Amino acid sequence: MAAAALGVDAIGFVFYDKSPRAVTSAAACDIIQQLPPFLVKVGLFVNATPETVFSSLSSCAIDILQFHGDEDENYCRQFDVPYIKALRHRSTLETREAAARFPSACAILLDSFDPGRFGGTGHAFNWTEIPEVTQPLVLAGGLTPLNVGSAVAQVAPYAVDVSGGVEAGPGIKSSERIQQFMAAVAAADEVN
Repeated sequence: MAAAALGVDAIGFVFYDKSPRAVTSAAACDIIQQLPPFLVKVGLFVNATPETVFSSLSSCAIDILQFHGDEDENYCRQFDVPYIKALRHRSTLETREAAARFPSACAILLDSFDPGRFGGTGHAFNWTEIPEVTQPLVLAGGLTPLNVGSAVAQVAPYAVDVSGGVEAGPGIKSSERIQQFMAAVAAADEVN
């Protein structure tokens, strides 16, 4: 609710049990019912069964799906809901080739690569290696109130995605850090 009050464009709900930010469908639905209109609700999944995704869609008012696992384009498209495909950036060539395999994605989210994790690493990657992609680019990976302004200035992404960078502890968001993050994004936007 604090994020919504501070003017974020979207709020993500992590439907991945292994994440410290995991939320149940029931908890997500309760939060979603309290959100103001015109705020995009994103459901985040990692290698979930189609039944799990369909179940979340039928019980919660999710606007966009975000896939962080090994899903292919056919898997992502089967839900008939706009989706963001997250890619873990290792190299310019690999990211360009991976993004080309998802022409139906409404956006590509670039995150840091960690061989044992599907995101949420808290580490930034080399932003100068980001290739041009045809889809809108969402930048993630180690963003904080201290570096998001530089990221926006350097990359000029369509959007930025943050979680750990605005937390007081694992899974616990800080209103103060969200406010600082939003201010840094706004300041960078004014310059660009």
